Amino acid sequence: MNRITQLDPASATGKTKQLFDGVQAKLGIVPNLFRVLGNSPAALESYLDFSGALAGGVLGAKVREQIALAVAEINDCSYCRNAHSFIGGKVGLTAREIADARQVSSTDERTAAILDLARSIVVQRGELSETEFKAARAARLTDAEIVETTANVALNILTNYVNHVARTVVDFPEVPSGVTDATAKVPAEACATTGSGCA
Repeated sequence: MNRITQLDPASATGKTKQLFDGVQAKLGIVPNLFRVLGNSPAALESYLDFSGALAGGVLGAKVREQIALAVAEINDCSYCRNAHSFIGGKVGLTAREIADARQVSSTDERTAAILDLARSIVVQRGELSETEFKAARAARLTDAEIVETTANVALNILTNYVNHVARTVVDFPEVPSGVTDATAKVPAEACATTGSGCA
């Protein structure tokens, strides 16, 4: 049950209405997450601006969706898991690529390195070990890719946490939960450094 009001776009006013109208024009719907964020026009506008800016970055739409899927799985966000499985399909991810991303995996080496970095950022709360950072460099990730991976993780943590707090009602096709533990591949050095994500 939703704990924060999901605003009805038909009765929205002011800045919230303006933002909802923009979302409706772009997506054809106003998803429930946006209806929750709309309680704070500042929060909704910040999310839309951040997301829009990253869409113009060096990471393509498919990779951004794969990051979103990995982060949703690690944070066990049902809403985002379902939303990004649906959106991922719309931007061209195959069912296999969606399933792999949820397990923080990819057959593409560069994407796999980006997803490994994203997992480490989430699990280690940004405190990457030298081993983790060197792995990103060994995969030849650029400074821009590392920064944008971090930014996409932050954007998705925001939506994961809003959905956890609000218990947002899922309005996307449901996908099953329960892939293998996405936090399982935490390097021993990271465990020794922070204790996060370790058995």
